[in-house]
Amino acid sequence: MEEVSLDRAEALVEKWKDKKGNLIMVLHDIQDAFGYIPEEVARRISRLLDIPLARIYEVLTFYHYFKLTQPGKYKISVCMGTACYLKGGQEILEELKTILHIEEGATTSDGLFYIESVRCLGCCGLAPVIAVNDTIYGNLKKTDVVDIISKYSKEA
Repeated sequence: MEEVSLDRAEALVEKWKDKKGNLIMVLHDIQDAFGYIPEEVARRISRLLDIPLARIYEVLTFYHYFKLTQPGKYKISVCMGTACYLKGGQEILEELKTILHIEEGATTSDGLFYIESVRCLGCCGLAPVIAVNDTIYGNLKKTDVVDIISKYSKEA
């Protein structure tokens, strides 16, 4: 990992260093900055906060939010909230897995796509919904998935 990234991680730790219960907040900031928690950064957090590395990984593996591997360039979040689930969210997820040849929580071998299911994207009136990074796609049908993936594949 380049030194600039470790410097950035140290600055994020410094922001929370003197606050009680700071580990979760530090990890959230690191996740937001890097998209995941790199191993070297977790080691640096351990030293800077004087927290055992095992404790840090205990928190990282307990909460689904934290990622230990770098997600793809395009993070696809499939809504599994009640409305989306009832209107075919699971079918959309299955189609994504089939087209991209990966399971939920994995990144394609080319590093382009990462799939995750989320509890709600807050677009219930557009169910079923997915988000590709910050772009929302709603009222989806299983057949729409290939066109969405193709669009991002061409951009890459």
